[in-house]
Amino acid sequence: MLKIWGRKDGSNVIKAMWCIGELGIECERIDWGGPFGGNDDPEYRRKNPNGRLPTLEEEDGFTLWESGAVVRYLCAKHSMGNLCPEDLRERASSDKWMDWSSLNQAVFNPVYLDHYFRLPPADRSKTAIEAAAEKAAPWFDILDAHLADNDYVGGSQLTMGDIPAGSVTHRWMQWTPNRPPHTNLEAYYERLLARPAYQEHVVDANAPRTEQVQGN
Repeated sequence: MLKIWGRKDGSNVIKAMWCIGELGIECERIDWGGPFGGNDDPEYRRKNPNGRLPTLEEEDGFTLWESGAVVRYLCAKHSMGNLCPEDLRERASSDKWMDWSSLNQAVFNPVYLDHYFRLPPADRSKTAIEAAAEKAAPWFDILDAHLADNDYVGGSQLTMGDIPAGSVTHRWMQWTPNRPPHTNLEAYYERLLARPAYQEHVVDANAPRTEQVQGN
């Protein structure tokens, strides 16, 4: 059986698991990293020399790391012509949005994680969160404009291009204070929320914000 090494709330693990959920393939996810530790385990480092998450491992011992590579591999193997477009230009468009999301759209994510969850409460800063949101907003403007003429980032149907963008969009929608309006993005998010795999592997995997953040 396919294995995914990584805790369910890991930012990049979420991408792999949502992809697997959409594909409907069997998978064993192994709690790893964060509170579970193991990143520096020598055996794990042989699978993934970076010691990061996620790592894919197939029954024959094949391993793969980097979430984008994992998503592309699984979609090409199990969903060619669907999640992985068969047309070369359509596939390139999905690839483009995958890279764009990872490089640009997710710029706010580490700041949010630090100041909502990782840092001691006394060190968390509302100002830092607001600054990260302001920096990220122009990237969401770009996505919102694209979605004016497209139901999904690749066009009329969900593709692998939506996996990174849709994963980080949930955190943007739920965790951003005074979030700027993006009509097309909000409609896109509602379409994603209607997908059972998105609910299970993105929505349910993300912790709600429960603690007050300082105003400094």
